[in-house]
Amino acid sequence: MENLQLTSSAFSHGDEIPRKFGYKNGNISTPLAISGIPTEAKSLTLIMDDPDAMGAVGKVWVHWVMWNVDPTTSEIVESTVPSGAVEGMTDFGQVGYGGPAPPDKRHTYVFKLYALDTKLDLSSESTKVDVENAMEGHIIEQATLTGTYTP
Repeated sequence: MENLQLTSSAFSHGDEIPRKFGYKNGNISTPLAISGIPTEAKSLTLIMDDPDAMGAVGKVWVHWVMWNVDPTTSEIVESTVPSGAVEGMTDFGQVGYGGPAPPDKRHTYVFKLYALDTKLDLSSESTKVDVENAMEGHIIEQATLTGTYTP
């Protein structure tokens, strides 16, 4: 059985995220490839955040929250949201993707993909905390992809 994996054609794990995906440089969501989805998964959830923001703004900054991605999805195309998926509120105060925007120095961005045994019943105003609470006890498997971005 293959483990859940999350990759991007735009950058390799641990490498620099290209400029056009930055909040102030186009704010285009990154392309993502998904493989090894467990057969029992009913939905996928994606969270992108910046733990390095803790030092600059005092909290982990949320850049993207998306849930109810169909478990047959093998690719999230650049600048798109899969059909049926729901995007939530970011720390930019907007629903949808908010690209990297480090205020001070190079930051690391973490894309976390979760395979769930259920779909989440949440509104699009929901936050990362709402999603994490709703996922509790439903995570089958998870994968991460990290990238860095320099202002």
